[in-house]
Amino acid sequence: MKEYSIPKQKPTYHYVKKTKKRKPRIYLLIDRLFTVYGFILAFIYTVLLLIASFKMKGESLVFFFLFWCMLTYITLPRLHSFLTMIYLPDYFLSRTKTGNGVLGDPVNISIVAKEDDIHAAMRQAGWTKADPITIRSSLGIVLSTLKHTSYPAAPVSNLYLFDRPQDFAYQMEVDGSATRRHHVRFWQVPKGWHLPGGKKVDYLAAGTFDCGVGLASTTLQVTHKIDQEVDKERDYIIESLLYMDSNISVDVIQEFTIPYQDENGGGDPIKTDGHMPIINLLGVSQRAKARDINLEQVDDLKISKNNKTLNQELPPKSLLYIGLFSVIKMVMIILVLLLLVMTNTPDYQTDLMIGLSYLFGTLVNLVLYSLTVKKYKWSRLIFLVMASISCSFELVTSVVNLELGLFDLFSIGFSVMVVVILSSPDIRQWVYHVHRRGE
Repeated sequence: MKEYSIPKQKPTYHYVKKTKKRKPRIYLLIDRLFTVYGFILAFIYTVLLLIASFKMKGESLVFFFLFWCMLTYITLPRLHSFLTMIYLPDYFLSRTKTGNGVLGDPVNISIVAKEDDIHAAMRQAGWTKADPITIRSSLGIVLSTLKHTSYPAAPVSNLYLFDRPQDFAYQMEVDGSATRRHHVRFWQVPKGWHLPGGKKVDYLAAGTFDCGVGLASTTLQVTHKIDQEVDKERDYIIESLLYMDSNISVDVIQEFTIPYQDENGGGDPIKTDGHMPIINLLGVSQRAKARDINLEQVDDLKISKNNKTLNQELPPKSLLYIGLFSVIKMVMIILVLLLLVMTNTPDYQTDLMIGLSYLFGTLVNLVLYSLTVKKYKWSRLIFLVMASISCSFELVTSVVNLELGLFDLFSIGFSVMVVVILSSPDIRQWVYHVHRRGE
């Protein structure tokens, strides 16, 4: 830290003009352009859906439902993403971020420990490690819902810190309820990183208590609601660890942030005193083994654990929607082509060529989609460009002709969805996978 002494001469300021300019990355510039353009397309399409719902009386409920889905899952999240990209700085704010870049839950625990010590401390205190989001865990959620059984290791949604999702998470159900649970996410800090003020730690964590299910006030999506008293959950986590190992030490940075009241990414109110506990868990794993504490986590899922396909990491669910709707769109085009062949209308050849061009475009989209799932960043960008051109052309054509059929709305909606989803922060982070320290 710089030490200030009384200057012997009058201070002067020496300005040095920087001549070397940093060249902007073309990919990043194009990427940000599509973030804005996606919101514009989504807004226009949402208005078209609302207008169509009034014009088509027999299908009004369907279009109102589509309007709500478009507004809550596409347009509003993109608006949040666009605004946070402009106004929210990209440095440590003691808050996590959602996949749309909105401020999420508070970071309220710091940890000095190796990863093995964290796992040992949490497991001996009765916490269950959340399964990663894979095909296997997704099937587990479906089966537990259908059978009305508990799934203590159910995956938690991703929150982001240091431009990556949590490294792992732990949770504790309350009376076997899936809607009420304690949970805490952990991130290993980057190499050389330290807390503001100079304190060095190994992990940061964000703990909150799910108290029910409801609609997010920011996007109207169905989500878990958290208890606003996040300090209670922070204290509960720490006390549960201390209860099982009295050798754990805790140091507290008083008013690490100012006490504040705010909302998280789902619009739930949060209130905190701003204190930051630093838990020292070094040696917990060795002490637990010395006491013969069983740290193995029981796997209750009746699904093969060693199947590599089932254990593959799933991409963000929004990216899966693109694949699903691509297949649906291709099936619809094939059905239309078969209908054209069977009816043999006067404009048969022209309509057939148009239909084949749509089919070819959809097949190209599926190829680009597959490459994007495999984290090829340029395939994502090409996919974005193609979808933007297609969507813009269809929107202009529909507005000029003042005709919007069900297939037109579906086709435009698919193109809008592709642009909005592919330009979202969580997909960008999926393609640019950031490895944590030590990987």
